Amino acid sequence: MKTGIHPKYQVATVHCACGNRFETLSVKDDISTEVCSACHPVFTGDMSRRRIVDTEGRVEKFMRKYQNYGGKK
Repeated sequence: MKTGIHPKYQVATVHCACGNRFETLSVKDDISTEVCSACHPVFTGDMSRRRIVDTEGRVEKFMRKYQNYGGKK
């Protein structure tokens, strides 16, 4: 391997929108996220508090595409 071309691997703090914080290893020192294992419904088992995180309009695009689909073949 070449020397001097690899980034520094360090301890990083991850901040979630729910307020949860934890440490991991990364090349960045601070990471922000919207959903973590403490608030994601798959990990918590609470499907009644389901949140749809859509930053690029993918949910609306999907709904428009399949709004008239009635199971016809």
